[in-house]
Amino acid sequence: MKRENELKLKLAPSILSADFSRLGDEVKRIENAGADYVHIDVMDGHFVPNITFGPPVVKAIRKTTDMIFDVHLMIKKPEQYLEAFVDAGADIITVHSEACTHLHRIVHQIKELGVKVGVSLNPATPLEVLDYVLADLDMVLLMTVNPGFGGQKYIKAVEKKIRLLKQAIHDSGYATEIEVDGGIDTNNIGDVTKAGANVIVSGSAFFAAEDSRGFIDKMRENAYI
Repeated sequence: MKRENELKLKLAPSILSADFSRLGDEVKRIENAGADYVHIDVMDGHFVPNITFGPPVVKAIRKTTDMIFDVHLMIKKPEQYLEAFVDAGADIITVHSEACTHLHRIVHQIKELGVKVGVSLNPATPLEVLDYVLADLDMVLLMTVNPGFGGQKYIKAVEKKIRLLKQAIHDSGYATEIEVDGGIDTNNIGDVTKAGANVIVSGSAFFAAEDSRGFIDKMRENAYI
């Protein structure tokens, strides 16, 4: 894993905002646009007030691309579904600290399945919950909206949290990546990357763009990295 000062910008369009009736084509759209990851938001209707899809859908779209699948589990009791998502084709699995009674155990369950592991924090969740797992993580996902729906307004106050996390990672000498998700587009990608994020999720803005590749190019142009 790279040292923190060598981390590269990675763009991860979220299929939450895709046309579900042609999901395979939408994944190819992400690939053809030159993005780095496919971000897959899994919602259960309990941890968040919306329901999306499960392992069968991930398995189906896995057949359409070799891109990295960045699977974000916004679900209660994620430990019950980890193996199913790995078998379906997940490359990175991120769980919410708020949904995990035994966070350390779940982090190591994911690692033992042979994929990268991330932990996500809602906007109001303090960074201190990561104190005893940060060394084990490949990525921390800081939500820049309250999870559950696409198209929400970006919460700028989270930038302070990004900076504090980046400093903690730097001081510890870890290689942990910082991902951000929620309301990010060409206008504010500079702010979140300057604060320290390098993995950028964009859903509504990506799929609303008439020129997908042009959008990705503009995101890279406007990023601070």
